[in-house]
Amino acid sequence: MPFGRRRNRIDRSLRERGVPPEPQQRVRDIPETTGPWDEADAPDDGVNRIDLGAIRLPALPGMDLRVELNQQQKVIGATLRHGGSLLQVAAFAAPRVTGIWDDVRAELARTASGQGASLREVEGPFGIELAGTVVAALPPQPGQPAAQPVRRPARFLGVDGPRWFLRGLLSGSAAEDGEAEAAALETAFQGIVVVRGNEPMPVREPLPLTLPAQAAAQLAAQQVAQQAAQQQAAQRRAVQQQAQPPADGPAPDAG
Repeated sequence: MPFGRRRNRIDRSLRERGVPPEPQQRVRDIPETTGPWDEADAPDDGVNRIDLGAIRLPALPGMDLRVELNQQQKVIGATLRHGGSLLQVAAFAAPRVTGIWDDVRAELARTASGQGASLREVEGPFGIELAGTVVAALPPQPGQPAAQPVRRPARFLGVDGPRWFLRGLLSGSAAEDGEAEAAALETAFQGIVVVRGNEPMPVREPLPLTLPAQAAAQLAAQQVAQQAAQQQAAQRRAVQQQAQPPADGPAPDAG
């Protein structure tokens, strides 16, 4: 007798006697991964990671971290530099069931094509990625007119996780023929841990980033020192204004 039919007969007999069936627990199918990681699956690999809130970046030798701040001093981006290559990383909220990398790839390719660049799908270490060129603006030079945008080599990496999407942009030598630098930055990308959190968020909204504790303390100290310097400068200006004689004061006595 097949096991399934026997089990159904036992369940029906229990229901007829008023015995509730055993609760059925659904186990979510989680594909095996070697990274990037979700917080729930983070490996105990002994690697030191820089805590940026929603992203924990592995601190690997030979790499420098640069964070981008907006006017409100909030972190809006993180970039790893290794030699002549850069890896920009960002994490976004994603649906619970389906990923968004397929749609994001198509949009990135269309945008690049509309700007006169080109991105094509290739197989990479994290699945399908985009490789080719993107249009980038050159930094302004003092006293010089704005330079025309240029095309630069680039690779877009993407990984769909549980309710999050992680994107990486490789530029510089790692996007061309710098195999050693590319391998090092791919290792860093692979070691990222994403902290999604439980709060509901709109799909594609960037996951919040924060400064590491030490950097946040240094930034706070700099802000305090800057405010104190501004206050001292304002007080000096006020004193100087009080010391100046009125412009319409009495004329000196000629007698």
